[in-house]
Amino acid sequence: MATNQVPGAKREGQITYSSTEISRILALFTAQRVPISAHLRAAELFFVSRLRHVDPQGQYILIDPSTNDDANAALLIRPRCTFFATTAGWHVEFVAADPQAISHGDEPAIRLKFPEVLVNLDKRNHIRAEVSPQISLRCEADAGGVLSFDGRISDISHGGLGFLVYDPSITLEPGTVLRGCRIKPIGRKTQVVDLEVRYSELVTLSDGTRVKRSGCRFIDPPQSLKRFVDELLDHR
Repeated sequence: MATNQVPGAKREGQITYSSTEISRILALFTAQRVPISAHLRAAELFFVSRLRHVDPQGQYILIDPSTNDDANAALLIRPRCTFFATTAGWHVEFVAADPQAISHGDEPAIRLKFPEVLVNLDKRNHIRAEVSPQISLRCEADAGGVLSFDGRISDISHGGLGFLVYDPSITLEPGTVLRGCRIKPIGRKTQVVDLEVRYSELVTLSDGTRVKRSGCRFIDPPQSLKRFVDELLDHR
């Protein structure tokens, strides 16, 4: 078996809440010493670590402290955190809560509750329709909820996936469902869709602006949105 693969993962990616499946993937990362990371303090700090131990009973995980003391301090004051790792074309992301500084085998460590959710996604799988600067796809995300914010849809795939770009101070955990998102193409009818967040990453735009970008799945998109994606793909 090749290293750095996620055995058994579906090629289109999946979100799992199964402690058995989460434990299997994290144990693989522990054995292979795969780096895990997190963006903290509105993306001002970058926490880098490795998994040290995964509790076989599914109660907790242990990770190494970062070499950056400020990043450690920023993590320890958070109630929960989203960590991510990229390996062999896969983006893996998980959420863990209640970080605590402890000693483990006379070495410092950070203990967290066992992750509640994990997503693994093959980022190479879907052909996407790139949205040019001339086509505005402004999105009012979660318009039907309490976390309403503005963003942009950067590209959309025939497989029902797209990228949501938004302010880096906003945190969207994998599995979050954004209800009633209003996508507003110029000169076209507003589309109302629900988006399920698969993963998030910090990216730098060509003008140097830093933004968050979340890979999202369109939940039962309307036919009118599908036709719009078809038009974009036909004119690539």
